Amino acid sequence: METSVAHRPRAFVAVRGPDAEDYLQRMLSNDVAALAPGEACDALLLTPKARVIAPMRVFRRESGDFLLLTEPELGETLRDELMRMRFAAKAEIALEEHSSYLIVGERNGGIANEDYGVPAAEILDREPPSELPRLDDTELESLRIAAGTPRFGSEIDERVLPAEAGLVERAISLEKGCYPGQEPVARLHYRGHANRHLRVLDVDGAQSGDELVLEGKVVGRVTSAVGDLALAYVRDEVPSDAVLELGDGKRATIRT
Repeated sequence: METSVAHRPRAFVAVRGPDAEDYLQRMLSNDVAALAPGEACDALLLTPKARVIAPMRVFRRESGDFLLLTEPELGETLRDELMRMRFAAKAEIALEEHSSYLIVGERNGGIANEDYGVPAAEILDREPPSELPRLDDTELESLRIAAGTPRFGSEIDERVLPAEAGLVERAISLEKGCYPGQEPVARLHYRGHANRHLRVLDVDGAQSGDELVLEGKVVGRVTSAVGDLALAYVRDEVPSDAVLELGDGKRATIRT
């Protein structure tokens, strides 16, 4: 796609100090110790029962200096939870202020972003290039939905397990050591299965909260929608070629 600029609000939490790597490795779901300076990965802060407290992008600035990028409404929550569990770890945890924008369509510099199904990078504390076209919020949301990327407050809340939202593949290491929520995540992955999963739908028209019906039975719920695309949780027994009803004669089919 054509390289564009988009607005992507963020909150930023810095974790730095001699124990920063060890502490984050023990607290977060992904293998942050494997990051080299300048690299990033998705990760989750979970409750002991594997409910999501905050999703984030972890960016390693230097050996003992990490920047956590999360949703604007979760900055204080993420900081407070990490501080509450810090105990004797030698790590400073604080909110930071940064200006930021998203370059969509290329990944030259910045913090790599995997949310939109195309190369993208988040650029901090610089003015966006004036020559690049702007993506509005609706266009960016359409890219997110088409990529099947969940967002906190829409697809992710206290009712959702990481496996249901596709977060195991993108934000969890099954090889690293213990972290809060590790046991239920591993148990579900190796010994069970989620009963529903996040799916991309082609729709006649939908809005968040719409129920999906198959043969008179509710089998899913729309969580985000833009135009003829939607994200929805759909039960696993629904065939991939099923035509789902949304009411008022509207139909939906599963894209992925």
